[in-house]
Amino acid sequence: MGARIQNQQNTVWIRNGNAYSPIETIEIVGRLGTFKASMFPAKIFCSAVSAGCLVSFAGGATFIASDIPWMAENTPGLVKTISSILFPCALVMIFMSGADLFTGSTMLTGVAFLQGRVPWYKMLLHWFICFWGNLCGCLFVMAIIFGYGGLFRDPAQVKVIQSYVYAKQVVPEWHHIFIRAIGCNWLVCLAAFLGLAGRDLMSRAMGMWWPVFCFAILGLDHVVANMFFIPMGIWHGTPEVTVGLYIWKGIIPALLGNAIGGGVFCGMYYYFMYLYNQDPVSIDGIYFPADLARLEEGGTLPQYESDDCVVTTQEKKK
Repeated sequence: MGARIQNQQNTVWIRNGNAYSPIETIEIVGRLGTFKASMFPAKIFCSAVSAGCLVSFAGGATFIASDIPWMAENTPGLVKTISSILFPCALVMIFMSGADLFTGSTMLTGVAFLQGRVPWYKMLLHWFICFWGNLCGCLFVMAIIFGYGGLFRDPAQVKVIQSYVYAKQVVPEWHHIFIRAIGCNWLVCLAAFLGLAGRDLMSRAMGMWWPVFCFAILGLDHVVANMFFIPMGIWHGTPEVTVGLYIWKGIIPALLGNAIGGGVFCGMYYYFMYLYNQDPVSIDGIYFPADLARLEEGGTLPQYESDDCVVTTQEKKK
């Protein structure tokens, strides 16, 4: 991939090749967050239910992959690796279908808020609706498709579920889950960021796959994934795991940690690095309507080739 860099009036022009640059990607994040925060609430809820269902299908696949008795006993690391490689399909399915995940919303609508494109209450409303929609979707697949569908009735499968949920919910302390949740959504939102940087289906899928693989194999806590895993453990009678314990240690710390991981470590960071106090950014030659109107009022727009990106190298003077 070649690059042509040319300095002219504090501007660097860089040929994109087959991916959007970081400054373009975070602009795309803001535009997508603006669109999602402006959706009709009923559509947000249905989209969030769909996302919860897809997370649960991927979670069920990881349980099946873990149910290999000989490998589980002799090569537990390999079993964990295989199941972790499978789990990123959840984010790929959600991303490609346009469904709404609470964890991703913390970055998307958060950046849109920082850009001044959506008010704070729309951002929080989107988070609120996504959370409950994700929960409904996860519980539906867990109870109806897997539970009453009898997919996990084998004693070996039940043992795998109970062992996993006990280690996930009972063993760690509250603050452990909170801190792990920060790291989890940092990686999940990075995956969404890298996915949005891709220009084709395979590039987007690969960009999303590996950060999610990292969070899965590290055992970090994702509040929406836990909406499937922990209730699944309760359904199958995991010792010491109750609804009250799940709310206190499975939802609250993971929810708070995920919001910080996605909103601060990804959304706020990339906004500060590439958008704060900088000139408006175009995507494939198209400016956000409000930015375009502001630029037209101030004079000429930057001129560049259609497959180049414009990066301002000097911040605007206040």
